[in-house]
Amino acid sequence: MSKKLVILLIVCLGLRLIGLDQSLWLDEAISANVAKDYSYGEIINSFSPSDFHPPLYYLTLKTWTNIFGWSEISLRMPSVIFSLITVYLVYLIGGIWPATITGLNPLLIYYSQEARMYSMVTMLLTMALYFLIKKKYWLVSLFLGISLLTFYGSIFFIGSIIIYLLVSKKIKELLIILIGPLMALGLVSQLLWQQYQNSREMLGIVTNWDLVLGKANLKNLLLIPMKFTSGRISFIPKIIYYLVAGLFSVLVFSKLIKRNIFSFVFWITLLIGITFSIFTPMLQYFRFLYLIPVMALMINKNKLVLMGFLIFSLIYLLNPRFYREDWKSLSRTLTDKVYMISSFGDPVKYYRPDIEIVDLREITLNPEITVIPYGATIHGIDVENKLTNLGYKKIDEVSFREISKQNWQLIP
Repeated sequence: MSKKLVILLIVCLGLRLIGLDQSLWLDEAISANVAKDYSYGEIINSFSPSDFHPPLYYLTLKTWTNIFGWSEISLRMPSVIFSLITVYLVYLIGGIWPATITGLNPLLIYYSQEARMYSMVTMLLTMALYFLIKKKYWLVSLFLGISLLTFYGSIFFIGSIIIYLLVSKKIKELLIILIGPLMALGLVSQLLWQQYQNSREMLGIVTNWDLVLGKANLKNLLLIPMKFTSGRISFIPKIIYYLVAGLFSVLVFSKLIKRNIFSFVFWITLLIGITFSIFTPMLQYFRFLYLIPVMALMINKNKLVLMGFLIFSLIYLLNPRFYREDWKSLSRTLTDKVYMISSFGDPVKYYRPDIEIVDLREITLNPEITVIPYGATIHGIDVENKLTNLGYKKIDEVSFREISKQNWQLIP
């Protein structure tokens, strides 16, 4: 291992440790509670049918947390490790410059600090790409199959590999590569059908559920280049943010028009994902996180891009206002009961398992109640109007970074 690579990995690790103990947000809390409260069999048979992801990440997280515990740092450390392995794989494919660009990318850093499956599937698909370059097709097949058991969205990447081999007339290699994904689909076919049915039901029942999934519209399309290059930050005035992030994304994406396998995989994967999202909403930038290492392999040596990635990463890491929803602080202020959308209550269950959560749709008349309106809009609930009509008056509201707690009092 070269000295430059060792230094790079140390720097990347150091960056990823900054703010690693920030509050878990909703989806991370779901991961934490699943790993803690469900057995391996229950994750597959009880939890997964009501979820929208394959179970491999949750099984992996459970194994890790059984050894290292359920703190925020422990829950996120697998994603940190997966991210560092991804940097190493990009180094093996393209050398130190693409690896550095990968390691400093602000969106990859953000999701390397998240207890979800996105960093894991990015590593697995980068591994598959590495073995594709090395022409070790059985290993490509293996890692494509494992990736599909981790995140269904990897099917878009798999589709681009299939098309690439078809265009290259490598039919024998294609047949080998298909074995892993087809076996993975066979393993989860029944589960996937249950999840699909649940997803269609949610689209019909929950008023704005398609906003969560990601509709194929211009906004979600433009967010892909902007977030791929500037990460999860935003600032006021918005016009300045859009100008800076937009121009930087144009600079970066102008480097991605090339005639090689990386450009083919990058653009065809996006095209498949966009086309799919016209029929089933799934067009959110983080679901294509695994394309950022491919992007880095096309950019190669570019100091301006590298400097931009580092600046955006440091803006996020050194400014806690860009961190995730602060359920940790909010939960400390709760007493014994809170009213909220019960299906969004996992962060409260993680930080305060002693608190009773009552669904917002089941409000009874009490002298004073505490309400967390988080997620109510998605369910089509106007909290202010509902409580006012019931005879309540809002006493105060406290914000905790993207979430708020309201106290309401019943008017005599």
